[in-house]
Formats: sequence, structure tokens, C-alpha cells
Amino acid sequence: MFHVKKRTLLATAGCVWLIAGFNVARLGILSYLGLHQITAINILLSAVVFCAFGFMFFKMALKHTRRIRNYSEIYRPIWYFFDLKSYIIMAVMMSGGIWLRYSGLVPDIFIAVFYTGLGCALTLAGILFWIMFIRTPS
Repeated sequence: MFHVKKRTLLATAGCVWLIAGFNVARLGILSYLGLHQITAINILLSAVVFCAFGFMFFKMALKHTRRIRNYSEIYRPIWYFFDLKSYIIMAVMMSGGIWLRYSGLVPDIFIAVFYTGLGCALTLAGILFWIMFIRTPS
């Protein structure tokens, strides 16, 4: 029950990362829209955040793709698209992000810059998982 082909795990990861990325980027863009002024330096900082996290998520997506492809069984439980460490990291990042946003400890410009860059990087990782899904034979 709840077992899928290894290839489907890549599509599942792609969906999870695309949904997360879209939602985080949306929060960042909404924060940008709430600002009185958007400067080039803010856009540049979002790009820096995107590059930093994009590189990290790119390596992570390749690592998970190798792990999934190396499973000896054809069918695996659907939740095996991540390993335990990745689930823990995801839970900490989500909890921390929600807490940070609602705590009021950081200004809206930080949320705009950081969330836009982070969300776009997450989205890129989702796209990479889908590319790996397409490139993996059935």
C-alpha cells in the first residue's frame, strides 16, 4: 500500500518542491508589493539569496536523485522521496520561517528579499526533480 515506482518518487519530490517554492516566492512577492519603494539593491539581494540557496538545492536534488535511482527495489513507499534528515530540515525550515514571519522580529523588506530568493530557488529544485523524472527510464 502506498508504494510507487522509484521514478514516481522523483515526480513526487518535484511536486512538493514546486508547491513549496511557489508558496514561499508568493509570500516574498506579496511583501515586495506591500513596500513603499522597491530598489535595485533589494532585487539584487533576492538574486544573491536565490544563487546561494539555488546552488545548495541543486546539489541536494542531485543527491536525492542518485539515492532514489540506487534503490534496489522497483517499488518504494511514496514518502521515500526524502530521507529522514531532509524531512527534519524541511520541518525546521518551515517552522522557523513561519515563526520568523509572524514574530515581527524582521522587517517586511527582509521577508520580501529573502522569501523571493528562497522561493525561486525551491521552485528551481522542483523543476530539476521533474527533469530527472523525465530523464529516468520507466
